[in-house]
Amino acid sequence: MSHNFFDLTGQVAVVTGASRGLGQYFSRALGRAGAKLVITSRRVGDCDPFLEELGNLGIEAKALALDVRQRDSITAFGVAAEAAYGKVDILVNNAGCNIRKPALDVTWEDWNTILDTNLRGAFFVAQAVARGMMRRGYGRIIHIGSVTSVFGYAGLAPYGASRGGIRQLTMSLADDWGKYGITVNALAPGWFRTEQNKVMYENEEWVEYLKERIPLNRPGRPDDLDGAVVFLAGEASRYVTGQTLLVDGGITVGHTRALVSK
Repeated sequence: MSHNFFDLTGQVAVVTGASRGLGQYFSRALGRAGAKLVITSRRVGDCDPFLEELGNLGIEAKALALDVRQRDSITAFGVAAEAAYGKVDILVNNAGCNIRKPALDVTWEDWNTILDTNLRGAFFVAQAVARGMMRRGYGRIIHIGSVTSVFGYAGLAPYGASRGGIRQLTMSLADDWGKYGITVNALAPGWFRTEQNKVMYENEEWVEYLKERIPLNRPGRPDDLDGAVVFLAGEASRYVTGQTLLVDGGITVGHTRALVSK
């Protein structure tokens, strides 16, 4: 292992759900740190523009099809991911979805779509990749959680349940697989503008409301996550496992506007 705790040269990192959004930022950060990448999307062709971009950055990458809601797809992915570069050292379990609705409007199908993707999918993808990690006695599994892993918000009941579940899953798998040299942590972003929620950030009044509750006084930028994902992926975090790392500008400290007497 390199003495540079943030050097991932020689490592192979899988990032699921990397055809758009934060998955692409995680991929770039790991690639710039030296890792070879395996990126996934439900339709493998959706990764082509990003593969080209990574190539232009000098980052070696391959794409695989993976639908985290389908058991057969996960099984096939597990075999293909090992075969791509002969091993998997790092998994970023990023594939996810959300459907925003008041709790009374959530349908049975909405619930299943969100939980099957965000929670069941994350578990079985981790299981598929962990087998090879166990044989080699080394691995870094990073689940992508959310501020909703620890906070509750109206309109996000199934999503919050899935992300709270990710926090518990992270602790359980850390205990299960620690003896094999595998660390399991969750990276939990706060309020970040992505393709999924960009419509909210077009409402200036709402953005001001949000900023008032964030001690650092701004929503997150995707590259604010770069250092955290590289930290959790490498030697720097070798004695960190079972943890949920909130990268949230401090919103979870519960900041409210206080009246301070002069």
